[in-house]
Amino acid sequence: AKCQCKIAPRERKNCGPPGISAAACRKAGCCFNASVPGVPWCFTAKPKKVKKVCPADPRVRVNCGYPGITAKECANRKCCFRAHPAGVPWCFYHRTVEE
Repeated sequence: AKCQCKIAPRERKNCGPPGISAAACRKAGCCFNASVPGVPWCFTAKPKKVKKVCPADPRVRVNCGYPGITAKECANRKCCFRAHPAGVPWCFYHRTVEE
């Protein structure tokens, strides 16, 4: 993602040999920007930011408990708890999404 390549030139960490082409750099999973002399042009991307969320759609819930589990028991499993609607897991796993 382009946002992963927005790094201040002085903070860039080299990601390829001197003279690497833009294509070879990107193929290696790195960022390429030759606009600033004296700093790495091929550099490591920032890690993706992810967060855990409780899915809003009851149809995508993945069961993390058992019938009759309490909210406290579900929290001890570090899962989401919503006691509605009927017919879907009330204790369910978080989903990881990119920010």
